[in-house]
Amino acid sequence: MTNPLLPHWDTPFQIAPFADISDEDFAPALDQALIAHNAQIAAIAGNTEPPTFANVIEALERPCRELDQVLSVFFTVVGADSNPKREALQRDFSPKLAAHSAAITANKALFARIAAVWNARDSLDLTSEQQRVLMLTHRGFVRGGAALTGADDTRMQAIKGRLATLGTSFTQNLLADERDWFMPLDEDDLQGLPDFAIGAARAAGVEKGAAGPVVTLSRSIITPFLQFSKRRDLREVAFNAWVARGANGGETDNREIAAEILALRHERAQLLGYDSFADYKLETEMAKTPGAVRGLLMEVWAPAKSQAEADAEVLTQMMRADGINGDLQPWDWRYYAEKRRKVEHDLDEAELKPYLQLDRMIEASFACASRLFGLQFAPLDADLYHPDCRAWEVTRGGKHVAVFIGDYFARGSKRSGAWCSAMRGQAKFPQVQAPVVINVCNFAKAEPALLSWDDARTLFHEFGHALHQMLSNVSYESISGTSVARDFVELPSQLYEHWLEVPEVLAEFATHAETGAAMPQELLNKVLGAANFDMGFQTVEYVASALVDLAFHEGAAPTDVMARQAEVLRQIGLPPAITMRHASPHFAHVFAGDGYSSGYYSYMWSEVMDADAFAAFEEAGGAFDAERAKALEDTILSTGGSQDPGELYVAFRGRLPGVEALLKGRGLDAS
Repeated sequence: MTNPLLPHWDTPFQIAPFADISDEDFAPALDQALIAHNAQIAAIAGNTEPPTFANVIEALERPCRELDQVLSVFFTVVGADSNPKREALQRDFSPKLAAHSAAITANKALFARIAAVWNARDSLDLTSEQQRVLMLTHRGFVRGGAALTGADDTRMQAIKGRLATLGTSFTQNLLADERDWFMPLDEDDLQGLPDFAIGAARAAGVEKGAAGPVVTLSRSIITPFLQFSKRRDLREVAFNAWVARGANGGETDNREIAAEILALRHERAQLLGYDSFADYKLETEMAKTPGAVRGLLMEVWAPAKSQAEADAEVLTQMMRADGINGDLQPWDWRYYAEKRRKVEHDLDEAELKPYLQLDRMIEASFACASRLFGLQFAPLDADLYHPDCRAWEVTRGGKHVAVFIGDYFARGSKRSGAWCSAMRGQAKFPQVQAPVVINVCNFAKAEPALLSWDDARTLFHEFGHALHQMLSNVSYESISGTSVARDFVELPSQLYEHWLEVPEVLAEFATHAETGAAMPQELLNKVLGAANFDMGFQTVEYVASALVDLAFHEGAAPTDVMARQAEVLRQIGLPPAITMRHASPHFAHVFAGDGYSSGYYSYMWSEVMDADAFAAFEEAGGAFDAERAKALEDTILSTGGSQDPGELYVAFRGRLPGVEALLKGRGLDAS
């Protein structure tokens, strides 16, 4: 019987036939796919014809369909709908795939042909896009260790394999801690919780097989609990469980794993001639150097810390008024901040949430994309990997553009957070290929599904990534969509968040779940007026995480990550009632893979640009200015990694931005 992962998929838009695929299909399919890809690489490396852009670089750009299909399905389900079998497969696949990738980089015959094309680049009649692909290919091989020989070459391959294994272990340990912990609640324990939070807790209890409502470590459940629960003792228990993920001792403890990852990264950088991993990693980003990153973060840290300390004084006085002595604690902050927001802005999230229905916010994100870029979204009947998933066909002018899949609800089989991925990227070589894009979120499942303001921002954020994928219009998949510098990739996503705050968008789509009435103008004004509420806290917890990430990678690797984390936080003076957004043992951005290592700062680097970029719309004809929308698509959303990101931004805005727009946007400027 044919393995359903391997043949060409004769399905609508070649969407994976999930219903036909079993977990037993993955291992044999991967083995066959690797054989096919090895044969493809061997043919390129062993070609006896003189090396050319076509027979080397474009040959590498030709996809191995079997491998692409296997990995696109596997990594989709192992992240969003895992189980013990899939986790075991991931532990087996990670070193195998790392070895496969390392072997390609270490293929001296292949690298010699790449280098020959690179050395002859000035005599080749290449388009600017082809020049970019050639540069990135050559640079990627060099940075991957292709020029290493002997013992250094062997060691580099071993490091890559070990890092892949460790990253998988880190991820699975974190998922296990998040999945296994929950706190049962008696009816008396529900004091202060609004109906939506109680409903989410009851639904979580059903999923966990508990006798009643529970608090889990899903952000969509634990955050409202910390905001509203009057039970300070239970808030403390829940908060401590939340921050202890990955540091509970036993088999799921990530502290030693994190230390080994840092040591191997430092060794890898030194093998390639860099002083530190941060120097190595940042060389290809917009920031270029650790000093530039630190400069940005510290420029924001000082005003953010000052604001947070002032806010802490206010919250402490509120706590005193409740008869509680002692210091304000991290499990107190969200509770008293929510009470303060209600007092100062007369804004109660329990009042707001019924107006933020998931379905209506999805419609809003689609409607904005339609007005800005002419996209249309039609529901698509497709067999997907989980019943919660939905699909839409995306068209423009009657022509197919992409398939968009949304997987919005939290469940025990899904890792925490939110992300966008492409099961198939856009390309025009070797044939036209339309993308299949997935947004994965972790919203509380209820009927109806209601979002917090932060949830709604997350939905718009991830859809901004999706637009970057869907509107891509380049020839080669390796530079399509979000295949850009890490500190540039968050620009489209964070920029798109601004459209959630456009009054006319909220006026149309923020409708009450029960009555269908539009959000009252008074409430709308409160929402927009409180947009920067508690921004000192939010900025401090984020920047603290980014500074710890940078410190981990700037010099020699620490042997004790928690001691180094504590040292950095002490040096910057982290206010005691605020913790890092992501403590090291659950800092998946940094330790689950290399993606955001030395790069967690990139959200803020991109925010410098997104604040300035949205100002371009406001300075023109408003949020839906057609000329600015076309410029955004032409210079940024459609171009992928085909040009230097700094050049792309200047093409859109006419200049690079300063930090002033960010500080103003966060309400942290001196004025």
